[in-house]
Amino acid sequence: MEQRKMLGEIFIEQNLLSPTTVQRVVELSKGLNKRFGTVLEEIGLITGEELAFALAKQYNCKMISNFAKGTFSAELLNIIPAEVALQNLLFPLKREGNKLALAMYDPTNSKLVSNIAANNNLSILPFVATSKEINLAICRNYFGKDVVEPLNKTVLVVDDSKVIVEMLKNVLSKDYLVVTAEDGIEGYKEALSKKPHVILLDKEMPKLDGYGLISSLKNLPETKGIPTILITGTIGVEEELIAFEKGFFDILYKPIQPHIVLARVKRAFDFFERKHYLFLAG
Repeated sequence: MEQRKMLGEIFIEQNLLSPTTVQRVVELSKGLNKRFGTVLEEIGLITGEELAFALAKQYNCKMISNFAKGTFSAELLNIIPAEVALQNLLFPLKREGNKLALAMYDPTNSKLVSNIAANNNLSILPFVATSKEINLAICRNYFGKDVVEPLNKTVLVVDDSKVIVEMLKNVLSKDYLVVTAEDGIEGYKEALSKKPHVILLDKEMPKLDGYGLISSLKNLPETKGIPTILITGTIGVEEELIAFEKGFFDILYKPIQPHIVLARVKRAFDFFERKHYLFLAG
């Protein structure tokens, strides 16, 4: 059996990377605990399309693109729940008999694919696609939303209190584009489609609370790095420990003070911009 080539070897063969660059990114990916290809794409050394092409070649399957604008039946989409599709970057393309064509960002995710096949009595035909295309297809077809690249600094406010939402909009809209959602599920959809730079969300919300929402966001490559600020009326060391363990960047305590909001949001933006600058510069 022929041994599968490493991604680095494929990029070297294609003259996209030098051996020295491959070795440096391998070490970087180990330090960041991220996949080699993901790091390459994030720091801009290769494009999403180049990564998908290399993965397709590595795993001897086809690459697919430009499918997000297509029409897909509810029956087809129901084979893979929206949450599973998002967390694993999968999208069902077509079913013929017991065969399912499946777009995948990561073709190494064989255990999940085997489970999908077994649970639905299907044979899977894998196609490699970019994370951007799959995310676009999920937002459009599962949620009925388009993914929008933000032109301005964008803050997403997720809170079921209209009073707090209006207050935060009045405070922040002078400096930022403010997008709002009234519950955790809608906030989840807005985070995916609007790609905000900073998120403020309430601890207590219908459908999905603040801790549930950040857990879902941290599971997605597209949203896991967004600085997220918890809004809560519970003050104490225990609350802070829980919030920071869950991955919140900061906490705002009620009653909310406008000058504190501005300071905390500015700090989150500074962190976001500095992190991306240092990562790209590295």
